[in-house]
Amino acid sequence: MSLPLNHIDNRFTTQLPKDTSSDNYCRTVERAAFSFVSPKQTSAPELLLLNNALAESLFIETQDHEHLAKLLTGNDLPEALMPYAMNYGGHQFGHWAGQLGDGRAINLVQLRDKDDALITLQLKGAGPTPYSRNADGLAVLRSSIREFLCSEAMYHLGIATTRALSLSLTGDKVTRDMFYDGHPKLELGAIVCRTSTSFMRFGSFQLPASRGDLTLLKQLVDYSITQDFPHLGEPNADVYLQWFSEICQRTCLLMVNWMRVGFVHGVMNTDNMSIIGETIDFGPYGWIDEFDLNWTPNTTDAQGKRYRFGAQPQIAQWNLFQLANAIYPLINEADGLNTQLSEFATNYERQWLEMMADKTGLVIKNQQADAALLEALETVLQETPTDMTIFYRLLASLPELSNEWQNHLAPAFYQDFTSAHWQVLNEWLVQYVSRLNQEQTSASQRKAMMNKVNPKYVLRNFLSQQAIKAAEQGQFDKLQTLYQLIQQPYDEQPEFEQEYFVKRPEWAKNKPGCSMLSCSS
Repeated sequence: MSLPLNHIDNRFTTQLPKDTSSDNYCRTVERAAFSFVSPKQTSAPELLLLNNALAESLFIETQDHEHLAKLLTGNDLPEALMPYAMNYGGHQFGHWAGQLGDGRAINLVQLRDKDDALITLQLKGAGPTPYSRNADGLAVLRSSIREFLCSEAMYHLGIATTRALSLSLTGDKVTRDMFYDGHPKLELGAIVCRTSTSFMRFGSFQLPASRGDLTLLKQLVDYSITQDFPHLGEPNADVYLQWFSEICQRTCLLMVNWMRVGFVHGVMNTDNMSIIGETIDFGPYGWIDEFDLNWTPNTTDAQGKRYRFGAQPQIAQWNLFQLANAIYPLINEADGLNTQLSEFATNYERQWLEMMADKTGLVIKNQQADAALLEALETVLQETPTDMTIFYRLLASLPELSNEWQNHLAPAFYQDFTSAHWQVLNEWLVQYVSRLNQEQTSASQRKAMMNKVNPKYVLRNFLSQQAIKAAEQGQFDKLQTLYQLIQQPYDEQPEFEQEYFVKRPEWAKNKPGCSMLSCSS
């Protein structure tokens, strides 16, 4: 038996109300937090990637890969398991969408890990649920690879995230129209098993609130506090406000970290916002190549750019406002909620400044002057075609002689970088070095500090796409290498430098899968 049955602790399904119907068809589900549902059987499950360290922490036996593949695709489940899909709603692109729910995610079980944390195992792409909205509930290999790699990349970057336990082929084909342009095709089916201490979203609370179901709303909030915020104490009106305050703080830190590494989520709907402040639901995401606050990787958002890179903190605050509206009936006092929402903006500005100081090797001395310098850097980078990741990494070892700066930073410049661009950047560097001279740290100390927050390697879209294309042809070496690379993103890893410490090549600038992605990607 691969699964440690003695560590099962299914609190979500035992403490919250269930759907009274067992019929698995698309429908409205009311007064229930979840519906029991079975994963769809697959023809030939095959394990491609396994997170051995995570499996070990969950007491999962990993020796028998064939049996493990069946378990982690939902094909061979112990009788003790009662899989379920969660019921929630959400705002999508600023508009209330009503009931959404786990349309292609099925929760297998909750397990106690070696630290006694309660971890939920969830299969993504395991078949239809009552929340599938007439879709098939399945996933394809390309999107599953992206989910697995991105969640693990985020984890090793030190950013709160769901984790990936496994990636498996199903042996079946799935029809997908990648860009919704009338060109569907059959693709390889796959399933990711992902884990978290909670898969509850802002939308988990919005849905019962929208229906006036205050009984279910209170049950969900109380469960969240008891299970994920136990340090707050027994639920009551004051604790509800403290709970919201901590959600604001966790979400703020998440946004700061996304901005630190140049990550763009791509679809920050309220149903994609984790109540515990984790990065969740890796769809049309991307990492910034050339620095651009207006960039979005999402084809669906290409015109409005609601979820563009630079707007993420403001969208997070907007989403928190929707959550505040949902829980207001439990508190009946708006001032406290409004105070937390206002403090979110203040806290973000402060944490952003601290983060940018870390990225540039500064210790804030004069807040106004230093903020102006760091804001100016973003303006300069926005105006010059410069690779964000490479620039900050090279900045840590900027030569003392100014006549060496341009050659040193040249690997970060894109093809259309001009002498006029260099003049703008050089002017900022002169001010920056003057400011650095006020610091007490040595150049070597500063470099070490900067390299702890500026990754050398990020999961660039074109790298993922290369691994996906090879995997679709049955070649998994690139996938394995990329998985190895992202586990040490701040280390030099000289064996990978030539191929992976590179800016996006010109051929990938406008190539599907490398620049823009759809929600089906």
